[in-house]
Amino acid sequence: MMEPIHKYFQLGTLSWMSFPTDRYDPVDAVRHIARDGDLDAVEITDYKDPEVKKQIRHILTQSHLSVAYGAQPVILGENLNPNSLDEPERRMAQERLLEAMEDAKSFGASGFSFMAGAWCEEGKEEALSQLKKTARALCSRGSSLGMAVELEVFDFDLDKKVLIGPAPLAARFAAEMRQVTNNFGLLADLSHFPTTYEDSAFAVRAMRPYLTHFHIGNAVVTPEKDAYGDKHPRFGYPHGANDVGELYDFFAVLRQEGFFNSRNPIMLSAEVTPRPGEEAEIVLANTKRVINRAWSVL
Repeated sequence: MMEPIHKYFQLGTLSWMSFPTDRYDPVDAVRHIARDGDLDAVEITDYKDPEVKKQIRHILTQSHLSVAYGAQPVILGENLNPNSLDEPERRMAQERLLEAMEDAKSFGASGFSFMAGAWCEEGKEEALSQLKKTARALCSRGSSLGMAVELEVFDFDLDKKVLIGPAPLAARFAAEMRQVTNNFGLLADLSHFPTTYEDSAFAVRAMRPYLTHFHIGNAVVTPEKDAYGDKHPRFGYPHGANDVGELYDFFAVLRQEGFFNSRNPIMLSAEVTPRPGEEAEIVLANTKRVINRAWSVL
């Protein structure tokens, strides 16, 4: 397209994925992203050190970046289950996420994303009811904070194995949530489509009325190959499911379904992470090249 992608999307990246915290200082990660004029947005997460939080807030204040907060690392790292059939366990997850939401507001985040807990075919309807309790509590607090709440759609039987889940089930859940709140949406990730046995056309169209946020990335879904599962390797990684062609298809579906809105651009973040021996800066540059190529031939 002749028009820049920034007209229709807030192009961002997940700081903890682009610069993994076991290899990179989180303050330096956010600083690197803030210095990158190709990026309009950054997604941050939980930081335990108050000084780290203070420094990141200072960087964000200067940056003119849109900010979103991802609670997925909190859920995974602390083994929380927002749809647990054990009510005290679900309540504990809810309270921890509400605490994280207050943290998100302190960074100026306009959106708060989270994920469902474990998938279990037996008791699935009860689990959906439990997840709805958690989501409603988050939306209620988010409304008072002026913050959107977004549920990211993951795989249900390949790696993360969580309740939400297949695109049709995500759409059903979101429809029920929208009956009681207007600040709930779904976060769809291109790198998760291969892990749920779906493609862009099917997944986007199934969830279309409820999509408010996008991630893009790659996945290896061939068993016994390196980076198999939900590892988010770079575009072009050996045996990966997504590259320029798949990203082009994704953009084409988004255009067809009316997501090119210059008045209210949706956040679209790269979720790629360097594999062992790879450099974060090169992998991020790789991602931007793939985006530019797919966009240019759209």
